Amino acid sequence: MSDFSSAEGPVTLLDSYRLLGLDGPVGDEALKTAFRKAVKAARPDMPGGDADRFRRVIAAARLIQASAPSRPALAAPRAAVARPAPLPALTLTPLQALRGTRVDIRIEGRRLRVRAPAGVRTGDHVRLRGGGADGGDLYLPVLIRVADGLTVIGDDIYMTAPVGRRILAEGGRLEIETHAGSRSAWITPGLAPSVRIRLRDLGLPARGKKAAGHLFVSLNPVEDAPSAAEHLLARFTRVWTPERLAA
Repeated sequence: MSDFSSAEGPVTLLDSYRLLGLDGPVGDEALKTAFRKAVKAARPDMPGGDADRFRRVIAAARLIQASAPSRPALAAPRAAVARPAPLPALTLTPLQALRGTRVDIRIEGRRLRVRAPAGVRTGDHVRLRGGGADGGDLYLPVLIRVADGLTVIGDDIYMTAPVGRRILAEGGRLEIETHAGSRSAWITPGLAPSVRIRLRDLGLPARGKKAAGHLFVSLNPVEDAPSAAEHLLARFTRVWTPERLAA
């Protein structure tokens, strides 16, 4: 089974089918069955599971659904209906999806520039005006990959940030560096080591009927750096040994 990767070039539908254990297009029920099997095997809370693969399985299923071609209302008798070639996904980083960007993409040997507006989600389509070989518009499915320590799921963004064990135990103010700059959060004393906090409206921005998402920060406990007073005390202890104090 081929691994689903967006790090090298555009992600195709073929990659998505393979990640779900499929050889090609299938009906809705078969797709649901394949998705349930793949997502269960990838669940990070199950033996052998993996959080990154779990997210990629979900993204692959969304891409397959978003790229399903519409069927013609009436098929010509005794004539095969030509199936359109699958379009490459417009692969973005979370920061590109947050701020909007222009991306160069290759379609049928042609290099085209696509404008992705701020706030696009995985499964959305971006219109490329006149991008078709016949001069018609193309609608490229969007896929947001993991990058820069950020993961996008739906409207929300996920990241990790370090926190001193002392703050977790005693509580206090924590400064978190986010894509939107430094943000403060107050930590309640005695929290468990695995803590996730929510920063409202710092996910993907509102777009159309979709409200702004949130930023979820998983706190990673680290050893505290000594304070200035503790540093001076340590220096005093090293210099003024009991022998020198007695002298």
